[in-house]
Amino acid sequence: MKVREYFIIISIILIASILILAQFWQPALWFFLVIGPLVLLGVFDIFQTSHTIRRNFPLLGRFRYILESVRPEIMQYFVETDTEGRPLNRILRSLVYRRAKGENATEPFGTQMDLYHSGYEWLEHSMYAKNNPMEIGEFPRLVIGGKDCKQPYSSSLLNISAMSFGSLSKNAVLALNKGAKMGNFAHNTGEGGISDYHLEHGGDLIWQVGTGYFGCRHEDGTFNEKTFRDNALKPAVKMIEIKLSQGAKPGHGGILPASKNTEEIAKIRHVKSGIAVHSPPSHSAFSDPIEFMNFIKRLRELSDGKPIGFKLCLGRKQEFMDFCEAMIHTGILPDFITVDGGEGGTGAAPVEFSNSMGMPLREGLIFVHDTLVGFGLRKDIKVIVAGKIITGFHMARAIALGADGCNSARAMMLAIGCIQALQCNNNTCPVGVATQNASLVKGLVVEDKAPRAKRYHEATIHSFLELVAAAGLDGPKELTRDHISKRVGLYNVKTYDEIYPEMKEGSLLKIDTIPEDYKKFFKLTRIMR
Repeated sequence: MKVREYFIIISIILIASILILAQFWQPALWFFLVIGPLVLLGVFDIFQTSHTIRRNFPLLGRFRYILESVRPEIMQYFVETDTEGRPLNRILRSLVYRRAKGENATEPFGTQMDLYHSGYEWLEHSMYAKNNPMEIGEFPRLVIGGKDCKQPYSSSLLNISAMSFGSLSKNAVLALNKGAKMGNFAHNTGEGGISDYHLEHGGDLIWQVGTGYFGCRHEDGTFNEKTFRDNALKPAVKMIEIKLSQGAKPGHGGILPASKNTEEIAKIRHVKSGIAVHSPPSHSAFSDPIEFMNFIKRLRELSDGKPIGFKLCLGRKQEFMDFCEAMIHTGILPDFITVDGGEGGTGAAPVEFSNSMGMPLREGLIFVHDTLVGFGLRKDIKVIVAGKIITGFHMARAIALGADGCNSARAMMLAIGCIQALQCNNNTCPVGVATQNASLVKGLVVEDKAPRAKRYHEATIHSFLELVAAAGLDGPKELTRDHISKRVGLYNVKTYDEIYPEMKEGSLLKIDTIPEDYKKFFKLTRIMR
C-alpha cells in the first residue's frame, strides 16, 4: 500500500471518528480546525499535477520543499566550514564585516588554509621589510588619463566596482556613494545610468555605458550623443567606462528583472517600467575595432576630455589583439582598461554563462597586460581589475600580475550589510541591499552603513600596503610576478614569473621577436590588411 492510500484511509478514519465522538461530546467538532485544513491540503496534493512528490506523498511531500527552501541558510549557518562557502567563504565575509565595523580583524591560533594544497598562493616577504605604512602618510593614488585626456583623474587603488541602481536599492547606492565621498575613492554606477542617489552625496563617479546605453539612448535603444554629453559633463563624473562584457555573463548583456524595474528606475534608464530589461549582447554604436576606437575618441570629445576606458571579460584573445592593432592603426588609445574575471559577481545571470563562460581574472589580466606591453601600449594605458578582490593580498596579487588598480563590488556590498543570502535576482534581499522592495530597503540605514564602506576601504588599502612593506618594497609599483609564489603540486612551487614569463616591450611589433604562442594570432589578423 502506498502513502497516498494510507493518507486517504487515515483521513476517512479521523473524520469518521470526530463525527462519532461529536454525537456524545459536541466540542469534538473543534478538532476539525486542525484536521480539516490538513485533509484539504492532502486532497489538493493528490489532485494537483505539478509535483509528483506531493501526489505520491500527500502532506509529507511538502516537507521536502520546506527543507529545500531553508537549505542555503542551514548550509551557511550550520554545515559549511569557514573555508568552504561560495561564492565567498566565511573567512572572507567575516573579515569584511570586522573591517567595516572597525573591529579586531586579527585571527587566533594560525591559518585555516591548507598550505600544501595545489593552488595555494603567497607573497614572498623580505628580511629587510620597510616601515609600517601608517608612518607613510597619505595612501598612494593612481593618475588615470593618457595623452589625449584633458581631465586626468587621481584615483584610489581600490574603488567600488560596477553595480547599477536597479540591481541595488536606493539606500545601498546612497550608502556606497557617501562612503566613497568620505574615503576619497570612486563609485562605478554600473550600466543602469546615473540616478539622483549617485549624485546626492557628491562621491566621485565612474559612469558606465553599457550596450543598452541607459541614460544616453534614443527611444529605439541607439546611442544618444546629447543625453550622453549632459550626463558626462556632470562634475561628479570623473571617468567614463564603456562596458563590453562582464565576467559573470560575458556576451549576454545585463538583466534587470521585471520585479525590480520600478517607474523611477525606468525613467532613469529611458525604458518602460514593470518589464524585464535585457541589455543587448553587443554595442550598436560600433561593429569593428576601428569603429570602436573612433567611438572612444568621440566620447572623449563629448565629455570635454575626461578619461575614457572600457571594461571586458576576455573571451577570444584574437579580438583583443585586433583592438591593440586598431589602437596603433588609428593612434586612438583608451585611458584605461578594466579586466573582469569569470569569477565576477552579478545580480542575475544564466547559470551556464556564470559557470562556464569568461576567462578567469588572473589569466585574463596576464594576457591583457602582456599584449599591451608587446605592442608598446602599456605605458599609456592603465589596467584596472575586478573579480573577487576582497583582501589586501588579492590586491597585491593583481598588481603583481600587471594591474595598476582594483575594483570590488561584493566586498563593498558586504561592508554595507549584505549577508550573501543569494536573493539578488528575486527582489527579496533580506537586508535591503539588492532589492526594490520599499519595506526591505527601509531597513538599510545610510548613516550607519556609509562609514562602514569607508572603514572597509581604508583597512583593506592599509593591509595591502603592509604586505608591500613586508615584501621590502617602497611602493605598489615595485610588485612583480616573481613576488607571488604558487603551489602547482605537492612538491612543486613556482613564482608567477616562472608560470607566465613577462612579455618584452614592443616584441609584438616585429615579426622576428613575436613569441611562439602569439604567432597564431597574427595569421588571423584582419586590421592591418
